[in-house]
Amino acid sequence: MSQDQKPWGGRFSEATDAFVESFTASIGFDRRLYHHDIRGSIAHANMLANVGVISDPERTRIVSGLEQIHKEIEDGQLAWRVDLEDVHMNVELRLIELVGEVGKKLHTGRSRNDQVATDIRLYLRDEIDQLMALQTELLGHLLDLAAEHTSTVMPGFTHLQPAQPIVFGHHMLAWFEMLIRDRERLTDCRGRVNVLPLGSAALAGTTFPIDRAMVADELGFAALSENSLDAVSDRDFAIEFCAAAALTLTHLSRWCEELILWASQQFCFVDIPDRFCTGSSIMPQKKNPDVPELIRGKTGRVTGNLVALLTLMKSQPLTYNKDNQEDKEPLFDCVDTLRDCLTALNGLIPALEVNVESMRAAASSGYTTATDLADYLVVKQVPFRDAHEVVGRAVAYAIEQNKGLEELTLSELQGFCEKIDESVFDVLTLEGSVAARDHHGGTAPDQVVQAIQRARQRL
Repeated sequence: MSQDQKPWGGRFSEATDAFVESFTASIGFDRRLYHHDIRGSIAHANMLANVGVISDPERTRIVSGLEQIHKEIEDGQLAWRVDLEDVHMNVELRLIELVGEVGKKLHTGRSRNDQVATDIRLYLRDEIDQLMALQTELLGHLLDLAAEHTSTVMPGFTHLQPAQPIVFGHHMLAWFEMLIRDRERLTDCRGRVNVLPLGSAALAGTTFPIDRAMVADELGFAALSENSLDAVSDRDFAIEFCAAAALTLTHLSRWCEELILWASQQFCFVDIPDRFCTGSSIMPQKKNPDVPELIRGKTGRVTGNLVALLTLMKSQPLTYNKDNQEDKEPLFDCVDTLRDCLTALNGLIPALEVNVESMRAAASSGYTTATDLADYLVVKQVPFRDAHEVVGRAVAYAIEQNKGLEELTLSELQGFCEKIDESVFDVLTLEGSVAARDHHGGTAPDQVVQAIQRARQRL
């Protein structure tokens, strides 16, 4: 394309350097906005006709041409041109080829600055809706798994050491709480995404009698941007999305770390189906949990994308700057990565096989009812700090004897505190321990059942 054919070429006296043309082009990645770009252009054309800037026949030709371009792209027939820089000019120049001079009227009253801001918001709004649907599906799988294991005892951990008995369903509900907060963050983010910047033009608005409310209504935006300067330069919504995505991946990485540990021979708490694992090129016995490992690893790239966007916007003066072209690839990558990770877990979680016996054995072997014994002594009017010391000595003795606390005789236990009687064995059982946590948010099986019911209502 010669310089005088560029949409902005009238000001320039020489052609763009070939490298600069390639370096500044964004068509290699922003072409994925084509659906939203065309959708926004159709709404803009309808508005221009409604306010009398273009005629109804002109509007009809423009809209028909845009719909044809959309079909050409869907069918893989449009040849994207780097010399046209971006998705906007590729669509616009193709429109002019199809409908002639009237196609040049489409850009009346707008700029690529407010056009791209609108495209990204339309795109991200649609992606958030799809991601929230995946989150909702995954939340349902967690509740189904929890409901199957309201009485399955496992050790709860602190410092990766067995701490107290819990039920597996209670652990799944902890994952549920993380993810439902993530979904709430996306809901909040969507509200700030759903604001129309179109009509801000390059930075100051336009002299044409546009009807921004009409465009917002057609495109489903809940509000109009209040300030044209801010509207064309704001990328807070993209940063906020990437922050929500990074936190979601942080949560998923915690799940996946646990799945990796639980699936190891050292734990044997769960079995991950073969279809979610791979083998070793040299060690025939290996079954590697590659899916959770990859999700754990992908957390870093999403966090990196967040940092990239924050750095991109640091110190930018108002209004639009070419720097902002760099917003799309990190954003797109966050969307794609989060979608893939949620999709993977939606397949893996309902297929997870839980080894009830191994979990129970681990809960039995780690002196996990020691706190219950201390609580028992407190009920017997022993001050908690004294009870803590008594139980600590009892645990040390049990370790020397290679016994569990519940395996010590009454006389052995009374050697540490004379207030202990036969009733102590009720609290030293795993079932007695979890049942005793019978309050809102506790691990008692009855409480877990109620928590699942409340959680389903929240969905």
